[in-house]
Amino acid sequence: MGFLSKLFGNKNQAIIDSLLSGAKIIDVRTPQEFKQGNIDASINIPLDKLKTSIGKLKKMNTAYVVCCASGIRSAQAASILKSNGITEVINGGSWHKIDRLV
Repeated sequence: MGFLSKLFGNKNQAIIDSLLSGAKIIDVRTPQEFKQGNIDASINIPLDKLKTSIGKLKKMNTAYVVCCASGIRSAQAASILKSNGITEVINGGSWHKIDRLV
């Protein structure tokens, strides 16, 4: 394990561990982007619709890994979820990266 991994943790391993424990993947890209390619079993909830889905997501009572095209929208999504009481959230960044992990 490298110095930075020791300092900041291994995000890839955290994503894998979370998914193995049953976390759901939320892809916050637009429906058009999602149709062009996505992770099997991921849920498409565009970032601009995320706040209206908070109740449904809380009822699922699970952890989430959020992704998008580059990691910018997924960072915003993780912040929105956490500020609304969903604490088990990992910003997975680009969906391509997560797809290679699963």
